Amino acid sequence: MRYYESDLYKKELQEIWESSDFGKVLQDRTLVITGARGLIGSELIDAVMSANDCHGLNCKMYGVVRNMEAARERFGRYEDTGYFRLIQADINRDDIRIDGEIDFFIHGASNTHPVYYARRPIETIRTNTVGTDRALQFAADHHCRRFLFLSSVEVYGENRGDADSFPETYLGYIDSNTLRAGYPEGKRLGETLCQAYMAELGLDCVLPRISRSYGPGLLKEDSKALSQFIGKALGREDIVLKSRGDQLYSYIYVADVVSALLFLLAHGKKGEAYNLSGAKSDITLRELAQYLAGLAGTKVTFEIPEETEAAGYSKATKAVLDTAKITALGWRSRYPIREGIKRTLELQRIH
Repeated sequence: MRYYESDLYKKELQEIWESSDFGKVLQDRTLVITGARGLIGSELIDAVMSANDCHGLNCKMYGVVRNMEAARERFGRYEDTGYFRLIQADINRDDIRIDGEIDFFIHGASNTHPVYYARRPIETIRTNTVGTDRALQFAADHHCRRFLFLSSVEVYGENRGDADSFPETYLGYIDSNTLRAGYPEGKRLGETLCQAYMAELGLDCVLPRISRSYGPGLLKEDSKALSQFIGKALGREDIVLKSRGDQLYSYIYVADVVSALLFLLAHGKKGEAYNLSGAKSDITLRELAQYLAGLAGTKVTFEIPEETEAAGYSKATKAVLDTAKITALGWRSRYPIREGIKRTLELQRIH
């Protein structure tokens, strides 16, 4: 059995339905999502398809992917339902070919981990800029009701030492003359493109800024620190820390991300950015490593990262998100970091 076939995961999908109030906005509608095979896209598709099956949502979905073989392995069970269709396209180069009316567009395609930033810097920048421009134009051409651009905590850059946490109005420092800057600067420009399409073409855009996310759908090639920690814990191996571990970050479990995104489809305000982070999920890398090592019965070791990997690492030492804005709209996260990690390990072991 795969994790997404388990009762625990199916219960999680039901909790997303209960917490995000997306039934009203997606009832009898059509939704496109890019980056469909990613961590967030996969669970979002599962949540909507679960609502189709259990609650008569009648929402038709198009999942845009580059690797059709991997996507069919993950989503093949949906293709005969009449509610789901895979679209193969590289949004940096290919047109998304869909006929008919589209109501909502969630743009989640992006390189999202350090090794890709270093090894594929051009693709990383293009996906967040050229790819975002093409996605926005598609949404405008199809008169979409709302476009969600999945932005990132990375847009805040380095904490200048003048804030304990980042509100949506904070403007941190990014050294643009570095290889690593391609990802956060690309996300910043993607947000600006959304503002341009709103002003010139009247498109409705909302900008969720997502903290470091994790969950059972993490891909094996993901090189983010927490992803590597989880992989080591699953293998009962020592947790490898490639720094002193003093970095203090906000994290969010993937089910909370999906819940928040669907909530923002219904309740977000046009043109606004919203920070997404889990409750009780601000923690240092060292604490994370020690917690996972304790769960696995192993220990934490220290290792100097190799040059290519290190080039992709964030230089931010404190990136904590203030979530008062989305909380004021009525959304709440369900999974503190320790509970989310335990759930991730449990679901991953189901494979």
